[in-house]
Amino acid sequence: MSASIRIPDGFVEELKARIRPSDVIGRKVKLKKQGKEWVGLSPFTNEKSPSFYVNDQKRIFKDFSSGIGGDVISFVMETERLSFMEAVEKLADEAGMQLPKATPQDEETYDRRKRLYACCEAACQFFEERLRTAEGTEAREYLENRGLGAAAWARHRLGYAPDDWRKTIDHLKAESFGMQEIIDAGLAVVREGGGDPYDRFRGRVIFPITDVRGQVIAFGGRGLQPDAKPKYLNSNDTELFHKGRVLYRYKDAREAFGSTDEGGLIVTEGYMDAIAMAEAGIGHAVAPLGTALTEDQLSLLWRAGPEPVLCFDGDAAGLRAAYRSIERALPHLQPERTLFFCLLSGGMDPDDLIRQSGAEAMKQALSNSVPLIEVLWRRERDAEPLDTPERQAGLEARLMQAAATIQHAGVRAAYEQELKSRKNDHLWQMRRRARSPAGRSDAPVKGAHQTSAPAKTRGLGLLVRAIDSPHLIDVGFELLSMAIFLDEDVATLRDVIISWPDAGAGVDRSAIATHLVQSGNMRAADLLNSYPATTAIAPDGADEREWLIALEQYVARDDASAFGDVAKAEVTASPENWRRRRHEVAEREARVARLNEAAEQTDQD
Repeated sequence: MSASIRIPDGFVEELKARIRPSDVIGRKVKLKKQGKEWVGLSPFTNEKSPSFYVNDQKRIFKDFSSGIGGDVISFVMETERLSFMEAVEKLADEAGMQLPKATPQDEETYDRRKRLYACCEAACQFFEERLRTAEGTEAREYLENRGLGAAAWARHRLGYAPDDWRKTIDHLKAESFGMQEIIDAGLAVVREGGGDPYDRFRGRVIFPITDVRGQVIAFGGRGLQPDAKPKYLNSNDTELFHKGRVLYRYKDAREAFGSTDEGGLIVTEGYMDAIAMAEAGIGHAVAPLGTALTEDQLSLLWRAGPEPVLCFDGDAAGLRAAYRSIERALPHLQPERTLFFCLLSGGMDPDDLIRQSGAEAMKQALSNSVPLIEVLWRRERDAEPLDTPERQAGLEARLMQAAATIQHAGVRAAYEQELKSRKNDHLWQMRRRARSPAGRSDAPVKGAHQTSAPAKTRGLGLLVRAIDSPHLIDVGFELLSMAIFLDEDVATLRDVIISWPDAGAGVDRSAIATHLVQSGNMRAADLLNSYPATTAIAPDGADEREWLIALEQYVARDDASAFGDVAKAEVTASPENWRRRRHEVAEREARVARLNEAAEQTDQD
């Protein structure tokens, strides 16, 4: 309503003069009178001692814990994530002030849209009432079976559209709305062959759709019969509503997001997913309206926070939705504007996961969200085999083509560099495997210490013994760092061991296994958990010397003749890990030297 309206001089000052800040702010912050000011706990931080002040005379607020301050308009903008114009409109409604109308046509448009808003609100109230009557029994049972009780119905204003051709129309007419207004609000359908219009929503659970100010502008309806077609039905586009420009629960989600330290809103695929997350305490969830995310919807997301998370089913359809979102987002990426992805496993959606495993499982899944570049990389890497130079060149061409669509020069350059690095590392891994005998990464290394362990996990026992007897990590740190383990997961386990803080004192199987699971190395964790318990090795004994001798067999010599091409490939997780381990060896040696020097100094004193 406000896009083309210019606010005249003096309007904002008059608006602020009519509104007492403590009244508006007091709806979100529990305020206590203290002299001429009001005091409360900050809505922006989790403080325990109040440092949030409101002064009605000066018409300002100040939050000393976060440094945020301003007038009542800026408070509404900050807490509800509204633009300046949206905040002015909201407060003007409360103050009973009409926004200026530039021309008679603008005034006519304003009045017509106001009537459409009123019509949608009246329909929403009607649907809410019908849900609680006898004819809403089936709808109530459906919602209860989905874990939603009466309190949730009220919170989300859920309703029921009677299974009748004209009951909603008749009700709205009785509320003084004309037939054309009902049609223009998207609540009635005009028959193609003529005849009386009929109710758009019939026999459906109703989800009201609101605009950025929280005003009802449209509806979504879920059919209750198994053969209902379509299962989900949205309002048609109207003067108030365009489905590609709106997100379900956007206003409520923005308000909830304002009290979190998250990077952005969470986007689910449907109404029930967004509601389930809100009921599970994840209130900053929204949903598009049955379509792939549009540029307008992405803009809405980025207005709320720089790093929204798109939560999709981890099946093929979910991946396709994620890929479409990437194409939409790439041109608009900026240093403070990107996307993350949460791809759920097992074909589950958020509603399924929460009902099956609880809110904490959903929060854990969200904490494992991956950045846009990771999903882009996986898409192009897996698009076709990379077994020929031509296909490898095709991978780089696809990656660079995707990066080229990014309009921001700095972000585009960063993507090009990162994607090339990933491509090089991946092809390096492929060449490493190809160099192994018979093209297998699990082939035994000539001259390596032979054990009864399966070839694919050779060296695992030595690492487990080091975990069970942690002093071995300090004793054999350099050998561990230089050792070649042909299995990637065994190599990953070694990388974790030597990177562990205070390795000699704080290593245990449980902590390392948990770390491996959280970082996605499930097989490495399984290898560790399934290995039998080992006998503790005492310091400075024969068993320790035998362990060192056995470990030494995995280290490539300078001539590398015993290891052949495998040694030259320096088998490990990646070139970056190899460089990192070399750096850690140097750091560990420097630390030991400093400790020895300190000990010598102490002896001299």
